[in-house]
Amino acid sequence: MQGFLNAVTGIANESGFAGLIQNPGYLVMIGVACVLMYLAIAKQFEPLLLLPIAFGMLLANLPFGEIIHMELFIPPEGADPSLYPMFSEILHNGGLADMLYLGVKLGIYPPLIFLGIGTMTDFGPLISNPKSLLLGAAAQLGIFTTYLGAKLIFGFTGPQAAAIGIIGGADGPTAIFVASKLAPELLGPIAVAAYCYMALVPIIQPPIMRWLTTKKERMIVMEQLRTVSKLEKIMFPVICTIVVCLILPTAVPLVGMLMLGNLMKESGVVERINKTAGNELMNIITIFLGVSVGCTTNAATFLNLNTIFIIILGVVAFCFGTAGGVLLGKLMCWATHGKVNPLIGSAGVSAVPMAARVSQKVGQQENPQNFLLMHAMGPNVAGVIGSAVAAGILINMFK
Repeated sequence: MQGFLNAVTGIANESGFAGLIQNPGYLVMIGVACVLMYLAIAKQFEPLLLLPIAFGMLLANLPFGEIIHMELFIPPEGADPSLYPMFSEILHNGGLADMLYLGVKLGIYPPLIFLGIGTMTDFGPLISNPKSLLLGAAAQLGIFTTYLGAKLIFGFTGPQAAAIGIIGGADGPTAIFVASKLAPELLGPIAVAAYCYMALVPIIQPPIMRWLTTKKERMIVMEQLRTVSKLEKIMFPVICTIVVCLILPTAVPLVGMLMLGNLMKESGVVERINKTAGNELMNIITIFLGVSVGCTTNAATFLNLNTIFIIILGVVAFCFGTAGGVLLGKLMCWATHGKVNPLIGSAGVSAVPMAARVSQKVGQQENPQNFLLMHAMGPNVAGVIGSAVAAGILINMFK
């Protein structure tokens, strides 16, 4: 009988329930994971990535599950990082999530997602109205404003502040790419904040847009965009890659893959691999990226003041990014004597096509005859390029 009791006691002590008692933070994180899954499923907040991230978070916070071993990615104290045999350690002692996380650690997944995004992006509105590139650049104000705030006010280091600031680009893969390079210890909170706020663009942006513009400005009807030739669409990704990557070589992984995907789409000669990059490959990488990032958000790394600060700074980044685009839109409206509706400036953040749809919706609320969607798509796709360029600048500053 005593042996049986000892066996039961041993099983109880080694079960996950004992781990929950030892560290109640796991229960909190399981609750957070369930809330994120609810938002992804019931509210459809960026479900393609928020759902696997949330489930990865759930797996990481089941006590003693050891789904991922982050210590394998960190050199021992005092060791030379360049000599640390990370791959050998992971291959011999790692598991599934450790293998998947290598794609994040080495910066493989975000560029591949940009490849898929390129196959689904139409740069026609941007080519037709090159001035919208300025609006995409202005919307990156949130990135650099938040960088300064994170560093000077909240006391984050330069690389950490840069990784937090990139949330303002409204581009989840870019945020993950920069965080994995500059501040891997903050990857989980940054990824969760980036995707949650991307999903909240229709809620965050409209009040700022209305506050910064007049009714008369919101009612402006813009002229129809000119038709863009196929040759222009083929030449754009090639020229953009050469110019951007010669000026800022650190932007090559993101900008290069984005433009390759777009060239495959516009050339019309590689339909098979174009479909694969935009569908099967994109879906596979999305699963791998979401699960592996979610697995980094355990109670020990997520439940702290830094996470709260990142959540706050994420809102600031989105607000300043939206404001930057709208304010430059107002300036362009004045310079063109009322030919530019400032609302399209809010689409300069990189949430494609959600931000453009928000510009369209707010414009139509003031003037039902106003159709801003295609005009807003110019700044919107410019924002994708802008966020990748901003990522290259920040990485170049701290690597």
